[in-house]
Amino acid sequence: MTTPPAQLPTPASRPEASAPLRADSVADSAGGLTFDIVDLALPDPADWNAALVLRLRGDAEGADEVRLPLSPAGERRVRAVLPSTVALPEGRWDVYVAVGDERPRRLAPGLNDLRSLVDRRPGPSLSPLAVCIPYTTKHGNLSLRSWLRAPHAEAGELRVADGTLTGRGRLYRVERPVAWLSGAVVRARLRRDPSVAHEVPVTADCADFDFSLAYADLAAHWDGGQDVWDLWLARADEGEEADGRAAAEAAAEAAPADRPPATRVRIARILDDVVDKKPVFAYPALSLSTDRGTVRVTPYYTADNDLSVRVEGA
Repeated sequence: MTTPPAQLPTPASRPEASAPLRADSVADSAGGLTFDIVDLALPDPADWNAALVLRLRGDAEGADEVRLPLSPAGERRVRAVLPSTVALPEGRWDVYVAVGDERPRRLAPGLNDLRSLVDRRPGPSLSPLAVCIPYTTKHGNLSLRSWLRAPHAEAGELRVADGTLTGRGRLYRVERPVAWLSGAVVRARLRRDPSVAHEVPVTADCADFDFSLAYADLAAHWDGGQDVWDLWLARADEGEEADGRAAAEAAAEAAPADRPPATRVRIARILDDVVDKKPVFAYPALSLSTDRGTVRVTPYYTADNDLSVRVEGA
């Protein structure tokens, strides 16, 4: 029995103009993404020219644009693949479909199957850790949030008790994690004055690390208003070299021997299917008395899913 060839969408199958084109997204365990579009009207198959277009938001010159070819994937369905080996620079990418000479059209999200991203544990590698998660914008469009980190310090369980933030994490994308973590510290750096920092030692077990940060040490610097302390994992010999994000950007096009050493890395949580952690992961605020009044101290994830601590007047 001969299997009929995949049927391409035709102009007759074009959806109503008022109905947005939608793309279904499926993630694989390595972090790659597959996009399926149904009922996309295409030109003559003999003159095939269609692509899924990713555009980095805020790039006015359009220099950061990635085109993924669309190919038949069943009756009235076309598919594009973003492999895990394609590392997008960090940012938010808007998703379009381009057919022939037509102007690219914005895509809306269809069905997302991101189960493979939940509690993802990347394998050993020295390549920058690339993460890409599809999401729906406030205008109902499909976009991608990407991260590119080398090394990466993934935040795990956080507990608040007895005036202390206790956290666990795991270090990725270093050649010898035991040596990297030997003597390492978690450094809380005051955002309004980066010269002010407070360090606590980490306890390491292979690539895993634990830390305890006393809120009183941060609250002692409060002088009214709101203070934000950004949390970093820093190696014992940390100097002024590039941090994990800058190192990853440079390493993406560098040979392994030429990659810049990253001796400090922002602690973040990106290895799951939650694009914006801030409204989802809520932690209790703790009130403390200081010489300048009572403050509330709260750990939280920033818009980039980096871990920080907020100190503000109660």
